[in-house]
Amino acid sequence: MTPKANNIDEYIATFPEDTQKVLQQVRLTISKAAPNAEEAISYGIPTFKLNGNLVHFAGYKSHIGFYPGAAGIATFRKEISAYKGAKGSVQFPLDQPLPLKLISEIVKFRDRENRKKKS
Repeated sequence: MTPKANNIDEYIATFPEDTQKVLQQVRLTISKAAPNAEEAISYGIPTFKLNGNLVHFAGYKSHIGFYPGAAGIATFRKEISAYKGAKGSVQFPLDQPLPLKLISEIVKFRDRENRKKKS
């Protein structure tokens, strides 16, 4: 069990160096796609918030979990069909290149979705 992290830096530091690099790539991609989102730890994993939860991500032994919620998954169902996933999540294997452009597109979609909630 990973010790409880107080921030994303602490969370990422608990992983092997190779996984840390991938987690930092995900973090940077999300930050660029939603520059006004705030970083947090929620549900024990890295979270970006903007008018509520925007997306979460997490490291595992063989994949990165990405959690854009049910609408994010449903909207990009075709694009993520090559990956394992569930109603609100998708798994990106660590032994494959990360689909950073896709992650960015999903985050931008979630950003627009959350901004609509505010108005």
